[in-house]
Parts: sequence; structure tokens; C-alpha cells
Amino acid sequence: MITAKEVKAHAYRLGADLCGIAPMSRFEGAPPQNDARYIFPNAKSLIVLGFRIARGTLRGIEEGTLFSNYSSMGYAALNQVYGPMVLWNLTRILEDEGHETIPMLNANGGEAINPVTGNFRRGWSRPARPGKPYPDILVHFRLAAFIAGLGEIGWSKLLLTPQFGPRQRLAIMLTDAELEPDPIYEGKICDRCKLCVKNCHGNALSMTESVKVTVAGHELEWSKLNPLACEKGIQGGSEGELNPFEVEYPRMYGYGRAIEGACGCMRACMIHLEERRKIKNLFNNPFRSEPQWTIDRSKPYELTKEIEEYYGSRGMIEDVQDYIKYNENDNYATAKKTKQKINPLID
Repeated sequence: MITAKEVKAHAYRLGADLCGIAPMSRFEGAPPQNDARYIFPNAKSLIVLGFRIARGTLRGIEEGTLFSNYSSMGYAALNQVYGPMVLWNLTRILEDEGHETIPMLNANGGEAINPVTGNFRRGWSRPARPGKPYPDILVHFRLAAFIAGLGEIGWSKLLLTPQFGPRQRLAIMLTDAELEPDPIYEGKICDRCKLCVKNCHGNALSMTESVKVTVAGHELEWSKLNPLACEKGIQGGSEGELNPFEVEYPRMYGYGRAIEGACGCMRACMIHLEERRKIKNLFNNPFRSEPQWTIDRSKPYELTKEIEEYYGSRGMIEDVQDYIKYNENDNYATAKKTKQKINPLID
């Protein structure tokens, strides 16, 4: 019979940075559309895995020089590549012990609840049986992590852990293995500095209004979030002040919109927690050395002298619309056939 200690040892060996366990009874009181017990009625335990968001994946956005790395390596790759691999391998171990296990990656799918707004989607699905919730049930991964003892919910509504603060992505497992649970985290990481609010360029978080919910007998409170403002904000701020691009940014692994780099809820929070030494994963150098940059969009677009001198003198400046049309027509092969000029540096 596998133990909680063994499950955690396997999880860490396989690549998880965090692992917490909760009894399924801690879902008591959750709305049916968010209650994981309806997914697997025989489940006894919830296993929550955490994967650190490397501080360096935010570096390029902090400097304003590389925007693909956070969306790909700090977001999508953890949710869709690395996390699922650990889930699969841990599932294999539990199955070999005779325990049915549902691995669940952190990705939006066919939820009856809109994962952005939290609204119920009328006309989306029908209950498969009388008395059952509508498919798909939406499990709140952050609250799952809370009931598994991994950390607390900060004013930003992000999960804060004593190891990494706001820097983690989550994956969960439901299993019929009855495992010793972890206690719910009783520490205090968030000091309500509200730097998340002050630095959110989507103006998505409220300084004064809050939401209160009771989860596993604990009252939680976080800032009232405007989810649509958050959606716009992560794409570069409410006025594009944190978006240096003149066109839509390409997506990596299907992601790419998070070019604002979680300026308030993650970066400002992380800097504050590091300065207060409230988390364990600390670094040799401070994260921020200059004030947050912004783009002045009242100024006309122009090329810098360095670009003009280097690329212009070599005839290597092209209009972005040519690039867009080229890719829309999938014209690489066509260009080769028709002997159109291809950049010799990459062809």
C-alpha cells in the first residue's frame, strides 16, 4: 500500500517542486460545478503538484527585450508539457499499485463555467444524468492547492507559497488511494501591501473591494477582480503602455498574450516578498534595477539610428506588412519555387 510520503518522494523525483495532499472531503461546500468529487466519486485523495515559474522567464519582459520566454517557458510549457509529463509518470506509479488516478493538467477545455469570468455558460452542455453537474466541471486549481496545504491566496487572488511566492503553475490528480493529508497552511505571506493593485496595468484589481469565501472551514479573502480588464491588461496594459509591439504578438504553444508579464500580481509581489525575505527561493541579485519601463504611444513610430545604420546600409529593412502577408499565404515554399529573394542569413 503506497503512502503519502512515498507519493511525495516520487513526485519530487519526477520533477515537481511542490506536492500537497488533501482528503476529498475538503471539497465539502463547493458548488457542484466546482466539486471534483463529482468527477471521481470513489476518489479518496487530491494530490496537487506545483512547478516553479523560473524567475528568469520574467527577465526578458522586465528588461523589455524578450517577450516569448515567459509565455512559452514560464506559462505554456509548464501547463502543457512539463506538468503533464510528471502527472503521467506519477499516475503510472499509482496505477501499478492498483489505484485509479485522474491526471488533470492546467488547461481550459469544455467547462460549463467560463474560466475567465466565472459565469455559467447557457447553451453549452447538458447534464449526462439527473442530479449531475453540467460537463465539464471546473476545478479551481488555486483553491485545490490551498486545501492541499501548499500556501495561501493573496490579495491578488494568486496562490502564494512559502517557497516561491506567486511563482508556480499547478497540476492536480484525483485518486482512490487513501493518503495521509497535509494540514492547511496557516502561515501569513501576503501582508496586504497591495502592490499588486498599484502595479496592475489592466486596473483589474480593487484596492478596497474584496471577495470572501469559505473553503474547508477557512474564510479566504482576495481583491475583487475584473476578469475582462485582466484579459486586456495581460496583453500590454489598458492603454498598451506595456506593449512594445505594433502588431499582434505571435503565440508560442498557443500562448503569447501575456506580454505584460504579470506586472502587478506576480512581478511586483515577487519583488516585495524577496525584499522582505518572506520566501525560501531567494537569489544573489535583486530582480529590478531600474523603474518599470512604459511605452509612450503618443510618439510616432521611428527606427533608431543604430538600426538605420546597420540594417539600412545593407538593404535589410522590410515592412512588417510584407511579413504578415508572407505568413498568411504560407509562401515559403512558393518563394523558393519562384526564386523570390530569401534572407541569406536564414536560408
